[in-house]
Amino acid sequence: MSSLRTSPDLDQLVALSDTRPVRRRKPGETALVAVIAVLVAFGGAILFTNPRFDWPTVGRYLFDVSVLHGIAVTLELTVYAMVVGIVLGVVLAVLRQSASPVARGAAWLYIWFFRGTPVLVQVLFWGFASALFPQIGLGIPGGPMLFGVDTNLVVPLFAAAVLGLGLNEAAYMAEIVRGGLISVSHGQAEAAGALGLTRMQTLRHVVLPQALRVIIPPVGNQVISMLKMTSVVLVIGVRDLLGSVTEIYSRNYRQIALLIVACIWYLVMTSILTYLQSRLERRLGRSVSPMRSPQDA
Repeated sequence: MSSLRTSPDLDQLVALSDTRPVRRRKPGETALVAVIAVLVAFGGAILFTNPRFDWPTVGRYLFDVSVLHGIAVTLELTVYAMVVGIVLGVVLAVLRQSASPVARGAAWLYIWFFRGTPVLVQVLFWGFASALFPQIGLGIPGGPMLFGVDTNLVVPLFAAAVLGLGLNEAAYMAEIVRGGLISVSHGQAEAAGALGLTRMQTLRHVVLPQALRVIIPPVGNQVISMLKMTSVVLVIGVRDLLGSVTEIYSRNYRQIALLIVACIWYLVMTSILTYLQSRLERRLGRSVSPMRSPQDA
């Protein structure tokens, strides 16, 4: 049996088939890269050649004890406010889906008010609650106070900040949760009812677990937004990160350097939260089986 010899043309075709196509860069893309490179170089030159940025002061206060304490307060405010917002938001979302018009109306009124007024104004109202109600206690309407406690003791500044941020966040969380509940097919609830589950059991064991895939991504965005929104508590004297750097530069008059310190830490914290959010979204994405097309059936 004679051996088969390949022709030079066949060898050339095989070699060409093994090569990968080279992506040609378009002229507009090349120009865009050049413009971005110039802007980055220009911005870097401004940052490191302008002495008014005062980088030595930035390095000196980056890990200052007061700044680290402000970071801890910022994180505490974020956690507590989000807990208040999520818990109350779930309740409001369930009330919006209720069959009772009174419950739906009350939830709608709450969302309308807290979404329609600035969060800064709400934080100020809670911070100055003692001006409206000097004491909190029991008494006869229009009559004497039977038992009362100083409002500043019941609602200190930190609690006022948490209430102002958390109650405002609840209005937005309610709409996020409601969107997740609506995304679950109504047939799921009907099937659960046919199996004998109550409305609360259906909500807890059937609807909410499926709605979490829709709810969690925007909740991650709200956590990042809340981390930055905590800076508004400066107006009522809470020493968060921004409040701490403000107190420092009120003494040494290095406003720009201390504000850069605050920006660096906000960027670090938001970057970590963004990374955790992306990991969580990928994990949830893997738990969802891809839809099969009719050709795959």
